[in-house]
Amino acid sequence: MGERLVLWDVDQTLVDFGRLGAEIFAAAFARCSGLDEDEHTPTRGPGRTDWQAFHDTRLANGLDPTEESFRSFTSAQESLFAERVPELPQLGRALPGVPEILRRCAEHPGVVSSLLTGNTRRNAECKLAAFGLDGFVDTALGGYGDDHRERPELVRIARERVQQATGTAFTPDTTVLVGDTPNDVLAALRGGARILGVATGPASPDELRAAGAETVLEDLSDVDAVLAELLS
Repeated sequence: MGERLVLWDVDQTLVDFGRLGAEIFAAAFARCSGLDEDEHTPTRGPGRTDWQAFHDTRLANGLDPTEESFRSFTSAQESLFAERVPELPQLGRALPGVPEILRRCAEHPGVVSSLLTGNTRRNAECKLAAFGLDGFVDTALGGYGDDHRERPELVRIARERVQQATGTAFTPDTTVLVGDTPNDVLAALRGGARILGVATGPASPDELRAAGAETVLEDLSDVDAVLAELLS
């Protein structure tokens, strides 16, 4: 086993839930900080880990971002997200081509497919499960927003998990990160992975290329083309 390790970003790469993530982040932060949800200074932005967003938001509001406070925050965030699970199929959507490309990767004998996302693992799994996508990736092997504050470190974490689970040591040449933001591009370049940019999020193709992505697709709808890029 082991031609490619493919690490998928979640939000606006595989699925789109609009402002739901920001709303839940704000509610969880308010619950754990004692600040009013509409009064605290937010710093959340696309492509950042939940840990980084929490850390910066605590500092912006004059609070100490301790690891204990972050764990309290993630517990509240996951609880609030779990309450919305029944609504998820109506609140969001799987993006074009996603079910088919995830299925093709899952069936390919030379591909290990997992996630690299700023979400916690539990929330990422809930988002994919809303559209029956969770069975196409091995979520135990990914890197998540509660694993490390810095997104590039998630590439290393995911590779270590894959090697421990499968015995296969993937390299920067055989690891591909698929994402929609300049922070995804940065994570790949600094973390040691190839990057396949998709312009399904806030960044334009030119912005993704300017960040360092050599290959950028408008979306994942041309499944054969996507698979060819992943395996090239």
